Amino acid sequence: MIQAAFSLFDTPIGRCAIVWRGTAVIGSALSEVSNERLRASLQRRFPEAEEAPPPPEIEAVIEAVRRLLNGVAEDFAGIVLQLDGLSDFERAVLEETFRIPAGETRTYGEIAAALEAPGAARAVGAALGRNPIPIIIPCHRVLGSNGKSGGFSAPGGASTKLKMLEIERAKRGSQPELFEHLPWQAKA
Repeated sequence: MIQAAFSLFDTPIGRCAIVWRGTAVIGSALSEVSNERLRASLQRRFPEAEEAPPPPEIEAVIEAVRRLLNGVAEDFAGIVLQLDGLSDFERAVLEETFRIPAGETRTYGEIAAALEAPGAARAVGAALGRNPIPIIIPCHRVLGSNGKSGGFSAPGGASTKLKMLEIERAKRGSQPELFEHLPWQAKA
């Protein structure tokens, strides 16, 4: 089996990390309070991974993440992702979430409905809480039905989620009134 590796990198929201095996991204992490905590978190999640310089394919992913977190609408469609250890439902939730374009949001219920699982909004939230590749699989773009942030298991919680949405200048397409309370959506 090919050994996994990880690398830390700076972004506008702090130091983040990416984990890969070969040319496939298998994990990522948002900024922690220190590099040591970020490394410890990665070692818990990916005990086989060693810190290493990223190969060119992974460096390209890092640059795409940096562009996104600098406010450039980035499409991660060409990135090879490897989602191991997830149930079929969790994988389907992450695949549906992956399709949400930068600058747009969905609700947990909309994701459930897209998967033909109405009433499974809480299960969608639980699946997103297990997202091994945040930012690239944009779980931060999924909100509660009331337009509020809902949960966010990454460091910084809901404030990190809202910061990422602000960077993307996210808009709420089908129900804009749900998004009016966010600072960048204030009425003119």
